[in-house]
Amino acid sequence: MENIQSIKQRFEIIGNDVKLNRAIEKAIQVAPTDISVLVTGESGVGKESIPKIIHSLSHRKHAKYIAVNCGAIPEGTIDSELFGHEKGAFTGATQTRSGYFEVADGGTIFLDEVGELPLTTQVRLLRVLENGEFLKVGSSQVQKTDVRIVAATNVNMFEAIKKEKFREDLYYRLSTVEINIPPLRERKDDIHLLFRKFASDFGRKYKMPTIRLMDDAIQMLLKYRWPGNIRQLRNIAEQVSVLEEGRTISATTLHGYLPNAGNTNLPAVVGSPKKEGDFSTEREILYKVLFDMKGDLHDLKKLTLELLKNNDTEKVQEENQNLIQKIYGNENQDITEDNAAPVEVLHLPEPHAEQPVTQSFQEDKYHFAEEIEEEETLSLQEKEIELIKKSLERNRGKRKAAASELGISERTLYRKIKQYDL
Repeated sequence: MENIQSIKQRFEIIGNDVKLNRAIEKAIQVAPTDISVLVTGESGVGKESIPKIIHSLSHRKHAKYIAVNCGAIPEGTIDSELFGHEKGAFTGATQTRSGYFEVADGGTIFLDEVGELPLTTQVRLLRVLENGEFLKVGSSQVQKTDVRIVAATNVNMFEAIKKEKFREDLYYRLSTVEINIPPLRERKDDIHLLFRKFASDFGRKYKMPTIRLMDDAIQMLLKYRWPGNIRQLRNIAEQVSVLEEGRTISATTLHGYLPNAGNTNLPAVVGSPKKEGDFSTEREILYKVLFDMKGDLHDLKKLTLELLKNNDTEKVQEENQNLIQKIYGNENQDITEDNAAPVEVLHLPEPHAEQPVTQSFQEDKYHFAEEIEEEETLSLQEKEIELIKKSLERNRGKRKAAASELGISERTLYRKIKQYDL
């Protein structure tokens, strides 16, 4: 078995990143078998090298190796390209044609951008993976093939499965072994190394001296996010090699070749898109209004009970003024200064001597205040139950997600579920 370093030299892979080395190591280990492999990673990271390594180290290395870009073939003709067709199967089918799976019998097929396959083609591919059988378009005769499939994608497969754009059973058949290629921004030590390699190659190609980066340009190169990965780095190395007359490149010069380079050091907050029916903001506003109302009601009840107990209207008016100041803040002061008149406050009438406040009347008032508090508590409880139910429904009963959305701990949510018997 060849070692990682010899494989890098053979396939011209540049870099010493740990994750990259692990990906190559997995490719070497899986090559002698016939199990299917799924290579994942962002666009431009160099996923196409892995299937070549696997094929060259397998017992199929003397048979055909065919690379198919699934995203570049129109949906109407991809079945014909992969599985072939019979003469007259569709308009323009003037003769029988062999597909890639028939031609590559005994070899390896690399399905690049497999996440772009139509659902109907995915069904056909699943049959090949399960029992090696396929049907040509327009034919009823089952044919057998012995092909090793290596697929690659830059699509988030779990998201595609969730959106029903990719079959879950096909994903698990393709990804018997999954090999992930890290993006360039996670391979900081390899960036300048790759740039120098590309600059040297283009210097020889265009017969001109190789460009060299100054220290500040190297730092800019390392800090850039490289959304296009190695493909973008190679493209920029070529542009600078051809367009710049000077062979020493500063950060100022390099900046003009890096799109959005000024934003590379800013932290980014990445959040999930707002789901339809999301009520997190609505919930926060509702809670704030309800708790503010609750506080004001408690103060009003306290004021009323003071009046009922003591018949002290002077003290009640003072409390009334304090309550208004608490609710409206400085607005009371602003109005007094602007209009040169005091704010009119509520003056409760003094009870007449001939109508004394009896103990029975006071008891009725206390009972009324208790009813107010009970109704208020029930109202808040109902709202809380309603919000918990909504959140649980939206998160399909997952308490952790619901608790996060409600802004409470999972333990508190569990206690409330038991308390309200939800």
